[in-house]
Parts: sequence; C-alpha cells; structure tokens
Amino acid sequence: MFSKSKINEPAEKPVPAAAPISKPTSEFKPTPPKAKPPASILSTDLQVTGNMRTTGDIQVEGRVDGDIRAHLLTIGEKATVRGEIIADDVVVNGHVIGRVRGLKVRLTSTAQVEGDIIHKTIAIESGAHFEGSVQRQDDPLNPGSAKSAKPVVPPSTPHLSPSRPPKE
Repeated sequence: MFSKSKINEPAEKPVPAAAPISKPTSEFKPTPPKAKPPASILSTDLQVTGNMRTTGDIQVEGRVDGDIRAHLLTIGEKATVRGEIIADDVVVNGHVIGRVRGLKVRLTSTAQVEGDIIHKTIAIESGAHFEGSVQRQDDPLNPGSAKSAKPVVPPSTPHLSPSRPPKE
C-alpha cells in the first residue's frame, strides 16, 4: 500500500504558551435582552367582564365588557369590545362600542366602531363602518389632553349658515 508523504506540506509551527489571563476584580455579567412575550389571546368562546391592563399585546377574539389598556391591541373579526380602548397601536377588525385612543389606529374593511376615535395617526380601509367623531392629538393616550383637541371636520362636509336657508 501507498502512504501519503508529508514532504510537500508545510510543517506545523509550535503553539506558544499562552500568558495567564488575569481575572477582573469586579464581575460583570451582562444580562441577556428579555424576549418579548407573545400576545395574550382571548379566544372566541371567552367572555370577559371587567377591565384589562397590560404593557404587552392583546388579541381579542371573544367578547370584552370593560376597558382595555395595552401596547398593541388587535380586535378580531368576530370579536366585540364594549368599553374604552387605550393602546399604542390599535387594529380593529371586529366590533367596538366605546372610545378608542391610540397613537396608531387602524380600522380594517371588516371593522365596526361606534364611538369617538382619538389618535395620532389613523387609517380607515374602504368598507369599515364608523359612527363617531375623529380627533387628532399629539398625545392621545393622555386623557387630560382631550380638552385642547379640536374635532376634525372632513372638507367634504357642507357648512350651512344659520342665517341662510339651504339651497334646494
């Protein structure tokens, strides 16, 4: 049998002994970043009576009779919420009866909202049903700032003067 010769291969260099590593006087242990917990999901067969508050995310698929405060709140297509909603981000696919306060509010085409919306930014998809007023505020999450807000009047709304009767 033939064996491979190491004549053409470079010789291995000896590894120098490593200098001893001194231990730091103070132990620094960085804390790993905390993983964001998953959204709390209220299933379709769940009915909650009472207020809910979290710094995390909530996805409602059932029915809630009470106020909800969360970071991100998603209302499912078959869900109903009766109460005030306060969240950084609100996505409504279902039915809300009550005031909605959010930095970003989105009403999808299946949304039904009966109540006022106070927002920093809003998106309303075609097909959404909305009855109430819309107010833009820089800080919609602070209930005290509602006094300084002015309602937004759509430019297509005709304004009638009380001294003149409408044209026929």
